[in-house]
Amino acid sequence: MSLKEIKAAKVNDLKDGEMKAVSVGDGREILLTRIKDSYNALGANCTHYGAPLSEGVLCNGVIMCPWHHACFDAKTGNLLDPPARDSLPKYETKIAGDDIIVLVPEELETSRIPDMIKLNSSDNRNYVIVGGGAAGNAAAQSLREGGYTGKIMMITEENRFPYDRPNLSKDYLSGEAQPEWMPLRGEDFYKENGIEILFNRKVKGVDVAAKEIIFDDNNRMKYGKILLATGGVPRNINIPGANLKNIFYLRSFEDCDKIIEACKKASKAVVIGASFIGMEAAYSLHERKLNVTVVALEEVPFKNIFGNEIGNLIKNLQEDHGIKFKLSTQLSKFEGDEKVGSVVLSNGEKIECDLVVIGIGVKPATDFIKGINLEKDGSIKVDEYLRADEDTFAAGDIATFPYNGNNIRIEHWRLAEQMGRIAGFNMAGKKIKFNKQPFFWTAQAGLNIRYAGYAKDWDETITWGNINSKEFITFLVKNNKVAAVIGSNRDAEVVAGEFLLLNNKMPSASDLKGKEIDLVGLVK
Repeated sequence: MSLKEIKAAKVNDLKDGEMKAVSVGDGREILLTRIKDSYNALGANCTHYGAPLSEGVLCNGVIMCPWHHACFDAKTGNLLDPPARDSLPKYETKIAGDDIIVLVPEELETSRIPDMIKLNSSDNRNYVIVGGGAAGNAAAQSLREGGYTGKIMMITEENRFPYDRPNLSKDYLSGEAQPEWMPLRGEDFYKENGIEILFNRKVKGVDVAAKEIIFDDNNRMKYGKILLATGGVPRNINIPGANLKNIFYLRSFEDCDKIIEACKKASKAVVIGASFIGMEAAYSLHERKLNVTVVALEEVPFKNIFGNEIGNLIKNLQEDHGIKFKLSTQLSKFEGDEKVGSVVLSNGEKIECDLVVIGIGVKPATDFIKGINLEKDGSIKVDEYLRADEDTFAAGDIATFPYNGNNIRIEHWRLAEQMGRIAGFNMAGKKIKFNKQPFFWTAQAGLNIRYAGYAKDWDETITWGNINSKEFITFLVKNNKVAAVIGSNRDAEVVAGEFLLLNNKMPSASDLKGKEIDLVGLVK
């Protein structure tokens, strides 16, 4: 492979701990970083969705992506944190006088699969992952990254490889994303790395004491260690008419395909619930030219997550696109002749529809587990290493984990991947504490919102910018301490907020009031 020497920059163009995007010709860019006296040339774009990493933040040798907060080592480009699954390409550099020279190939790679050990047929260990979602997929990869050479068996009830579940209610349901975009990895990846996936297999029991899995056909499988990563199951509505056709819950690829098929003969839809899935689905159905009405118990969408002002902004944006809302409203029944034809509210109002999508939350899928005491909500309590007991790990939506002196459970995609990644390393024999700040993103009627931290409740909000202008950063404050940061079109500051929360260096609420502070500058 021929390499071309490019004078990328001067050595004094970068201070220690800085990064910058540099053109290498033909519209191509690389990312230069400086860590002490080491000058490094890496891929310029995140390996997740292609975000320009120069618009993110570099802190303590870690680059965090501005869009979805994937993290990479600033010297090696190695993957540190999801939702990316691959590392950044790294290019050779040398110093000539005061010039930084980068050796660039004709074709720049966009990603680099992390180094993983291969399956060793003489290793008789069998580690099992129950669940083929975010946490399970991340764990399968990190087991191999962590040096585990035995069998990996991933068990899923679905008939497809792990896929980008958050996109179901967004781009896939709206019609923008094609089916081939959705898999997290291709089939070859799993074959090459000795990851066996059992499709269409339902686990009806896990006996932790006996280290045995029981399938719904009564076949059994022994294991050495297990990761429980079964996620959540939708909460059902039990009212008259709930069994009519064209009433859907959106949790799986198959669910989404059924909704898309129903849309072909529909003009009116009702969405039950102002959850993330519900609100994202409402906008996606609108994009498919359906008239959409959202019915929810909430007074304001996301009031308990974002607060009134941001919640009302999202509602107003949806309404600007013609989506109607019936809030603070209870359901009475569904009506129809075989297929749903209307939704009847508790006040007697009737809303005609051709299909209904229900999104009122999920509950942990754990009722098949024997030998572990479940929490009141059905979740599994884990320690700081994500262990429920010595050889049993849990990750994702089903796991209640330690956070800032409390035990919490959060249903976030990136957090599930982070938990799966750490659980996989620990199953492989590492001893890595799970010490992450929760982060999620949502797309609402063209508005992208990013949220770092965790606030069960708060007694004060501080906002920089203007929420109604869709350019703002809001701090949720409890006892003069920032618990979470929410932003729109202030991506780098939300990244900085996550770093500051993680390192316990966030300024106090008193310091954040009034004049804005350079958050990005605080972490450099």
